[in-house]
Amino acid sequence: MFKKILIANRGEIACRVIKTAKAMGIKTVAVYSEADADALHVRMADEAVAIGPAAARDSYLVIEKIVEACKATGAEAVHPGYGFLSENMKFAEALKKAKITFIGPDPHAIHAMGDKIESKKLAKEAGVNMVPGFLDVIKDGDHAVKIAREIGYPVMVKASAGGGGKGMRVAYNDAETKDGFRSATAEAKASFGDDRIFIEKFIEEPRHIEIQVLADGHGNCLYLGERECSIQRRHQKVIEEAPSPFLDEKTRAAMGEQAVALAKAVKYKSAGTVEFIVDGKRNFYFLEMNTRLQVEHPVTEMVTGLDLVEQMIRVAAGEKLKLKQADVKLKGWAIEARVYAEDPFRNFLPSTGRLVRYREPVAGSSVRVDSGVYEGAEISMFYDPMIAKLVAYGPDRRAATQTMREALDAYYIRGLNHNMPFLAALLGHERFAAGRLTTGFIAEEFPDGFHGVELKPEALSDLVAVAAVIHHRYELRAHERAPHFQANGSAVAGKWVVKLGAEKHEATVAETAAGFAVIAGKTSHELVSDWKLGDVLWRGRIDGRGITVQIDRVGTGYRLTYAGAQAHVLVLSPRAAELDRHMLVKQPPDMSKFLLSPMPGLLVSLAVKEGQEVKAGEELCVVEAMKMMNILKAERDGTVAKIAAKAGDSLAVDQVIVEFA
Repeated sequence: MFKKILIANRGEIACRVIKTAKAMGIKTVAVYSEADADALHVRMADEAVAIGPAAARDSYLVIEKIVEACKATGAEAVHPGYGFLSENMKFAEALKKAKITFIGPDPHAIHAMGDKIESKKLAKEAGVNMVPGFLDVIKDGDHAVKIAREIGYPVMVKASAGGGGKGMRVAYNDAETKDGFRSATAEAKASFGDDRIFIEKFIEEPRHIEIQVLADGHGNCLYLGERECSIQRRHQKVIEEAPSPFLDEKTRAAMGEQAVALAKAVKYKSAGTVEFIVDGKRNFYFLEMNTRLQVEHPVTEMVTGLDLVEQMIRVAAGEKLKLKQADVKLKGWAIEARVYAEDPFRNFLPSTGRLVRYREPVAGSSVRVDSGVYEGAEISMFYDPMIAKLVAYGPDRRAATQTMREALDAYYIRGLNHNMPFLAALLGHERFAAGRLTTGFIAEEFPDGFHGVELKPEALSDLVAVAAVIHHRYELRAHERAPHFQANGSAVAGKWVVKLGAEKHEATVAETAAGFAVIAGKTSHELVSDWKLGDVLWRGRIDGRGITVQIDRVGTGYRLTYAGAQAHVLVLSPRAAELDRHMLVKQPPDMSKFLLSPMPGLLVSLAVKEGQEVKAGEELCVVEAMKMMNILKAERDGTVAKIAAKAGDSLAVDQVIVEFA
């Protein structure tokens, strides 16, 4: 077995690999860019080596620097994680030449399966079900249109070397094909250094289901069940689960057998994933094979009891698999939600910055958090915006879903925007509960974007009660310290008016033997909690039901977060409530004449100049953030009065780019 391994990655996956290596008694080496000098994976590893500037192309993607770090530290093997160099054949070859073990498949398998075009050709030869498409390289936009017409719309324009949703566009007509070809090519070149594009038929109402395979160097290959990955946004997976609520045993076995056949055809060694697209009749078609560890691998680990990283390390060390296919049993249900630094209320634009407050839900047998951050850490504009992977387990899908919803309520992040309100909305959706999933789920259920969660009356009643209790306790303390400031007697009498949105609720708070009783209108609640003043989480029970509410003090009021919804609450004395109706609401300034940067990022190009007339829908500029190219277009006709930024500028969120007359 190896004595020391290097992890050629960063963030949560680097931390994930380090944990398993330490449990196996293996020393670890981290590599880091200038932007990651204080990162968690650097702190966790036994040794750390600086490898260059923040940009991945100057650090994490430089093969020579990784090999040099191995030699300098005496690392015998390298785990690549996912992304970066994980599916780079030249990297695997360079390690082999330096007599350093690559914890992954052999170079020939990476080459065969890592290229989407070549992998489809090989899969077809192996008898794997295929999606109709054009597997040769597309020359230009006109060629792309010609091919798309021959296949028949809609089509998927995809980068050959793509992954993680980068370099992928769905096109329903010629114009979208040309635009998709241009955008996908630019993204693919920026993210992977390979701008080859291919086109295949886009199957409508599809499910994205993948099979986890595990093979050793002795001819043994297994499939470890499937993962349902249909909940996607912009082709990026958001929620994954194992097993799939859609597959039956017959289909699972057929998909697994085809995945194993493909892996054996390329003499695959290590953990890998074969991705399929499945239609409503359980017909399945090969998409691609990922020759690395998947982001969503924890759900497979939860339902199989296997540590895939450990298995990868043992296989790389030359060991045989101790499992047989009959030994693989799926037990229970696991769901993973990807927690991203992005603003779901602004079309999911990236949100960079510092984690001013950060508290993960308590991990245990039912909750797992794979993260690479800590309170005070920074989410950089240079890398993927994922903060963590939250995984919930239960004996069945319903229990796992409930555990996940409770864990989201207890996950406290401040300092930047995140997508947890959206995740809560997905998990609470009746269509998700019914298991009626497709890759179009988000686009179909949120066609106009995400505008928040609407709480049911029962939940709003709970928040009124929690708000009344926490404010009452704050006021009791104030009364004890300065009784002369409480002339109206509300703190003593426990009589309050809770203003939640436009509605006002009279509430009476009384202390009981177990906690507090709250009477609001015709309803009454008993609240039990060990919450202390200043704590950001109110955890307890309301009428015997478990509940966790996040609490933020905002001016004289509170912002309560529960089940993905935020409620701005003001708790007033009866007299203050009477006067509150005379308070004026401040109107926001009119910013309709400005094009503002919707996110922090790089202004790649400007398509307009001062004095130019523009029409609605015309391109104004391109902003790059988190490896994604975002084309900003005119919302209406107008004339450019002033250009406030130039190509190459780093933009802050809401920074003015263009002013219109």
